[in-house]
Amino acid sequence: MTWQPAPADPWVRDVNRGAVPLLSAEYGHPLDADELLGEARARTGLDDFGDFDGGGFEEPLRLLVHALETEGRLNLLGRYEVRQQILRLLEVRLQLARQLRDDPGVLDEPVTAPLFVTGAPRTGTSILHALLSRDPANRVPESWEFLRPVPPPDPATRDTDPRIALVDRELRLTAMIAPGFDAMHERGARMPKECISAQAIAFRSEDFPGKFRVPSYAAWLASCDMGPAYRAHRVVLQVLQRRTGAPPQWVLKAPPHLGTLDALLAAYPDARVAVTHRDPVKVLGSLGSLLATIHATHSDDVDAAELAGTQVDFYADVLARYTALRRVGKIDDTVFHDSHYADFLTDPLGTVEALYAHFGRTLDDGARSAMAGYLAGRPRGKHGAHSYSLADFGLDAAAVRARFADYQEYFAVPEEGGRA
Repeated sequence: MTWQPAPADPWVRDVNRGAVPLLSAEYGHPLDADELLGEARARTGLDDFGDFDGGGFEEPLRLLVHALETEGRLNLLGRYEVRQQILRLLEVRLQLARQLRDDPGVLDEPVTAPLFVTGAPRTGTSILHALLSRDPANRVPESWEFLRPVPPPDPATRDTDPRIALVDRELRLTAMIAPGFDAMHERGARMPKECISAQAIAFRSEDFPGKFRVPSYAAWLASCDMGPAYRAHRVVLQVLQRRTGAPPQWVLKAPPHLGTLDALLAAYPDARVAVTHRDPVKVLGSLGSLLATIHATHSDDVDAAELAGTQVDFYADVLARYTALRRVGKIDDTVFHDSHYADFLTDPLGTVEALYAHFGRTLDDGARSAMAGYLAGRPRGKHGAHSYSLADFGLDAAAVRARFADYQEYFAVPEEGGRA
């Protein structure tokens, strides 16, 4: 069997084949970096994109736009979505630069001992992050805050901020286009958001290869200096906490952090890192299915085997480097807490309790009760089943497992049987 996208709704097919002339005229033309820069300036009335990340954002922006045009195989909805995303990011850069000019004290905001949840995708990072968000002692950024951080949220109106509806419309578009997407990875404005969305402000983020076919940009990203991405990320956190008084206990999350731990710890020397582990065969089957579905919302020509093979190569390298880092003991083990997806499924609150204990915290009764209530309201399969197999992508499970054997042995990651 070969992976195939779920049949699109008629309106999606109509839009992408040009049956809506107004949309074709508005979004069918090539992407152009200079045009996007000019439109962002016109929309905001601002001109200074700032250098708060110290890396120069225009080079990666231009690399990204070139890759989208020459490699992306975008359909009309894909052109619309990436255009809106880039414009939003440019507008946020302009707004951040103005915020820092008007309120330079933002940069003095302390970001103290943040906890980062990471691990390969599909290993339980999202549900662990969501559980941690139920503890009132933790501050977890919601999607609308990372996508539209300026002005700093007002604690008194945080639950009713008009940016919530704006961001929800953007995030829910993928689920509207792709039937069954919520069963794979539900998204919404009030849900916890990954750090790659804040790093995208520097145009150095795995958010772009995760959505679009951009191999030349992805190759550049793999070898670039990620310092600017983490500096942009830090500025966003400083803006978000500006009106909150005492520095919050940030709890953050993104799978790509596992491949850029050097840059993360340089930006946050007192960070703590929770790493989740799962059978790589299951990880890569699930990830291939998720990414192919996302890419298919932006392109009518998705090479699912190419996409899945790229992820095998990428995470074989990332997990090998993490294994080597832990084996040589270059960084004190107290910085890291490792947990298994299998254990989380059996005892999620026990997993959280062990994580807290490792980092010198106590899971109090109120937080435990809130987490238990969250789990009760979100049973597995709430939005339907997510079926996948490595064979759908032309990959052999035994060959894949062999590439991850050292990682799986070192961290004692159990195999999962059967088709998910």
